[in-house]
Formats: sequence, C-alpha cells, structure tokens
Amino acid sequence: MISLRKIYAAAAALGFAATASAIEIHVSPAGNDSNPGTREAPVATLRAAQQCVRHYKSIWHQPETITVVIAAGNYELDEPLVFNGLDSGDPDHPVVWQAALGARVSLCGGVNIPGSAFGRVKDPAIRRRLNPKAASHIVCADLRALGIDSFGEIVQYGHSASVPVAPLELFFDGEPMELARYPNEGWIRIGEVLDPGSSPRVGDYSDRPGVFRYTDDRHAAWAGLKDVWLQGTFNYGFADDNIRVASIDPGKGTVTLASPHLYGIASGAAYQHYFAYNILEELDRPSEWYLDRESGILYFYPPSDIRKANIQVSILEDPIVCLEGVEYLRLERLTIECGRGIGVYIERSNHNVIAGCTIRNVGTSGVFMGQGAEQTFPHITVDDYEGRPVSRRIGNLQGHIYKYPHWDRKAGMHNGILSCDIYNTGSGAVYLSGGDKVSLTPGNSYVENCRMTNYNRRNKFLWAAVSVNGCGNRVSHCEIHDSDWQGIYVSGNEHLFEYNYIHDVTLNSNDTSPWYIGRDPSSRGNIVRYNRFERCGNPERMNMGIYCDDSSTDVLVYGNLFVDMNTTHGVMFSNTGWDLKFVNNIVVNPVASTMYISSHYYTWARDQGPACFGENGLLRYRLTQCVDIYSAPYSDRYPELMNYLDPIVEGQEWEGMRPRRNCMTRNLIVGSREASLKLDGPHAQGTETNNFCTQDDPGFVDWKGGDYRLKPDAEAYRRIEGFEPLPIERMGVYEDEYRKTDNR
Repeated sequence: MISLRKIYAAAAALGFAATASAIEIHVSPAGNDSNPGTREAPVATLRAAQQCVRHYKSIWHQPETITVVIAAGNYELDEPLVFNGLDSGDPDHPVVWQAALGARVSLCGGVNIPGSAFGRVKDPAIRRRLNPKAASHIVCADLRALGIDSFGEIVQYGHSASVPVAPLELFFDGEPMELARYPNEGWIRIGEVLDPGSSPRVGDYSDRPGVFRYTDDRHAAWAGLKDVWLQGTFNYGFADDNIRVASIDPGKGTVTLASPHLYGIASGAAYQHYFAYNILEELDRPSEWYLDRESGILYFYPPSDIRKANIQVSILEDPIVCLEGVEYLRLERLTIECGRGIGVYIERSNHNVIAGCTIRNVGTSGVFMGQGAEQTFPHITVDDYEGRPVSRRIGNLQGHIYKYPHWDRKAGMHNGILSCDIYNTGSGAVYLSGGDKVSLTPGNSYVENCRMTNYNRRNKFLWAAVSVNGCGNRVSHCEIHDSDWQGIYVSGNEHLFEYNYIHDVTLNSNDTSPWYIGRDPSSRGNIVRYNRFERCGNPERMNMGIYCDDSSTDVLVYGNLFVDMNTTHGVMFSNTGWDLKFVNNIVVNPVASTMYISSHYYTWARDQGPACFGENGLLRYRLTQCVDIYSAPYSDRYPELMNYLDPIVEGQEWEGMRPRRNCMTRNLIVGSREASLKLDGPHAQGTETNNFCTQDDPGFVDWKGGDYRLKPDAEAYRRIEGFEPLPIERMGVYEDEYRKTDNR
C-alpha cells in the first residue's frame, strides 16, 4: 500500500504548492508501491499511481497538470483500470497518463506464459488424434498448473445475436493465434438442405436446428467429437453466424446443427459456406492451437521458437480500461491489449482523449463509447427484441438500437480517439457515440488519424471498423482496410466523415458497402466528403459504395475519390432515398453505374408498404415516436420530412415510398462501362447534370501511376462547370506528435 506520509514528504521536498508547476508521478515495474512516486522512487502499479493522483488533487485541488509517467513494461490487470470523477482534470490542466519517452508500455488483460511451460505431447491417446505430419511440431502446456482455470466457453454469436465476451484466446509475439480449423484457408460449401430449421426472423421460435448434407468427406472424421463449431454465412451473404454442431452422420453424409440460424439454412449461392473449427484433429499448421477444457491442456503448433517468444492468454472479461464519469483525462502512447472483452470503455465522460495508443488483440471492440444492451428475449430475433441497457458489455447493441434508435447511450461528449492503431479486434475497432438524436444536440466526439484493420476476428460481419450513432460526431483522416465487412456503419444525424482512406473492405460479404446507413429517414444531415475509397467490394457479390439503404434521406457525398470500385450496385446506391446528393466527385474505373436509385417498395419489397408506413409501421414509429418530425427541432431543421408519411392511396401507398430529390452533378467519371445514373423500378427518381464521363485521361497528373490530382489545364475543368479540385494529398493519416512516420 502506498504511504500517504511519503506523498506529503515528496510534495514538500519538491516544493509543490497551490500554484506549483506540473506534477509528475512515476510508475515502473522496478518500483515499490510504498514509494512516493517520484522519478527516483517510482511506484510499481497503476493503481498506486492513481492513488497518488487522487491524493495530490485532494491536497491542492489540482494546481496544474498532473502527468503519470509509466516506464516500459507489461502491466497485467486482473480487473479494469477505472477512471471516474476523482481522476478528472480541468480544461487547462488535464490529467495525463503516458508512456515514458520511447518506452513500450502494455496494459494487459491477460497473463504471460513462459515458453518453458510447454513440452512435448506424451499422452498416447492424444498423440493418436494428432495429424501425423504435424505431431512432432505440437507442444502442450497445463494451464491449471499455471494457475489458469477460467477458460470461458465458445457460444453462438452472429447476425442479430448478442456479442459475447470471448473465451480464452492465445497470442504469440503480439499476434492472435487461430483455433484449429478446416480448411486452413477458404470455405466449405453447404450441400443439400434437408431441413432449414426454424427461422426466428419470421417469428418461428421453435428452436428447430438445421440439417444439411456436407460436401467435404473430412466431416466423417469429426463424428462423435465434442464442441465442434461452424462459422460462416448460412443463408444471406450479410448475415454471419457461429453455430455448434450437434451431430455428424457419416452414413447419411449429414450435419445437424445445435441451434437455428436467424434466417434458416440455405445453399446454392457462392457465399453460403462455412469453416469448421475447435478440432484437435485439425491442428496441422503453424499458429493453430486447441484447448481441452476438461483437462486444461493447451495444444499449440508454434510459428517460431517458443523459447524466445512472448506468449499471452487473455483473462479479463471486463474492459481493460474504463472511463466512467471522468473529464479532461488523456491516455497517451499506451498499448492496451489481450482482454476478452472491450479494450477501452467510455460512459458518462466528457473531454477525454485517447492519443497515440495501440489497441489490439481484444475479444470484442477496441474502443466502445456508450452503453451496450442485454437482451432479455430468449431467442435470436429482430422484431421481437426486448432488452435493457448494460455497462461494460456490447451484448445485443444492434438489436437495441434497431428498436430504440433514439436511445441515449450515455456516451458523453467531446471525447476523442486520436492517432491510434487499432487492430486484431473481435467485433469492430471503434463504436463512436455522443450527442442526442432527439434534441439534435451534437456530441462533438471524434475518431481522427487512426489506422484500423483486421477488426472482425470473431464477428466476421455486422461490426464495422467504425460504427457511429447519436448526433454530430466526426470520423476523419483514418485509414480503414482489409476486411470482409464494412468500413463505416452509420446511424443518427449530422455526422461528418472526411479525409479518410478506406480500401480493400467488403471483400467477402453480400449486400454490404464501405459506408452504410439505412432504414431511418430521420437520420439526416450526414456528410461524406474528401475521402478516398479504393478497391472496395467483390465483383462476384452484390456490393455498394455509399449505401443509403431502405428509406435513407439527406446524405451529401461531396469531393470524394472512388478508384477501382468493385461495387456491382453502384458507387452510390439507394433503396428509395430522399435528398441524396452526389456532387463534385471523381470516379475511376467503376465496375457498374455511379449512382443507382431503386424504388424497392414497387419491386422486391412491394408488399412492405403497410409494415413500414401503416399505423404500426416501422418507419412511422421512428418518425413520430422515437422522434417527432412534426415538432421542433425536427420540423425546423428538416421540413423536407413533413409530408413523408402522407398517404397517396389510403392504407396502401405513402409519399415516402417514392424516391425524391436525388441528384448527381459536377462529377468526373473515368472508365465506366455503364450509364452513370441507373433508375430501377417504377417511380425511381434521380437527376444528372453537368457531369463528364470519359474513357480517356481527363488531365490527371499521372493516370497510370495512380495520381488522380488534376493538372491546372485539365480537360475536366473545361467540361465540368464549377468543378473544384479534390484535396487528395490530405486523404488518410497524417504525421503528428504521436504518428511520427507513415508506419506509425
């Protein structure tokens, strides 16, 4: 326990007074918590440093900035590091927690395992189960002998299901290892479906599991094994799932699942596939592992010399760091890693900044602003969802927001994630929230100058790199890349997305996009400007670029660069949108049209009008009960919505079913083989004016070299009246005090 007497003595020795200069508190693994926390006599733990901060504040009511300087080391946390009002700074004097200059500081939610704990597999019964070609490479460790007996469980998760904390995971030299799987790469196609199982999406809660024929004879070897799991897309290509195998019948060549998929099982499409995992017999390549939960033995095929490696397993289920009711706090240059849940959780907190940090190797989200939700309805569902807010967990957040899009998640305001690298996360990189949708009060929270990749290790779909809700938040100068799923997912109002570089996303999902908003006409005023989108989508899937899904309104797409977009449903797509504007953009080599407007209520969704616009319709509920478009502030800010619910044919057709006031103007489109504007279905509406479409170089600085800035004398300026140059050189991350080079 830290000595208060030594704190007072240290303060006196250093001459601190009510008007003193900045205070430094030092932490080091070589310190001692009975020390006063000076540079010469540091404390050893973060909690001791926190106690120092609180005592200094109580003595002098925080005369100046307090900085906690943390020496290099691995600080293992068996419970969250929680900051509350006692840890706050003020506008002129924040409390700063930072790594010492040049030091690598890890706040770790797991424990290290020494390489010496691993040995050869001696159990003959286990050796018989191992792949003969891999057996000599596999080592094992007894976790219980190391004091680790909390393993967690693999559970079902996926589309419309709750996000659980991860079970124990293994990390080797900072990289996540993979539970033994088959195939090692790629997928297994679903064969003939004998029973799709019950479909909770249409209200069938009988919990009848699906049955299908397998298409790979390897399944026969898994018959009788316990806890085999399949992860993949079992029906629609936007809905992933993780489902346990109940049984495999080699005689019939069938798989019976243990629980239903939301939409029931289907086959035939290229994306209806899965891989199998958590199978000891498939532990056959470097970086794979398997945990026998009964014996506590971890089996591992190390990718390199295990004696020289840093090996960690995740333990902590709560967030590693929690900001709960704190203000004017800064966390700088820390590595936050190796937890089963969230990396940094923020609730009821304002004016805080996470800067220059690396957040990685966590089981769910890297940074999560605002509450999650605990589902109380006992089945996977969409329309029948019931639940309650919960802190420190994600749960079924998407289900709760779908039912209560006006929900105040208590995320706080003016919080920033600045110049961070966030990767190897289980369920998205950042959930950005703040402000109030009902009153249209901006949150002014932001994610800026961050890199995000490999953010879907566990939930393969549904959780974007950055999900945004609330009102008036910003994502800027970020690089988002390499994901089968979306880059940015949006709900709420008047958010700003600018100067981002989003590339190589939505590579293996269907009906998805790098930027998405949908199914709430009240979510207006969102701006997408000065971003670079490149190589997004898959030409063998149905993908969109800027996706304004079912009944989205008032999105401005301005001054963006779109390059090699493999989005088969347009660079900008809408299902029955209003007030969508595509202005002053450059589009290079798209595989399809630039703007695609569908009037889906008159085509594939022709029977959905009453369910959306009728007395108990979803959109009517969102426009009149979640918010009120007929009263201030909505009636003042968005008068365009006043007639949205007006009937055209009483009880059958409403104004909002027909697209309105969509336009594309002042755009440069190069190399397109399709019409720039596509209108699909009766009443589809969109206008195109003052655009220049060409197959030739319009005056780029270096077309073949990928420099799409326009020369001062470019033909594009002559052909497009009023076209403004794009700030291409500013798109993406930039160097600052935290990100000194392009590689950090």
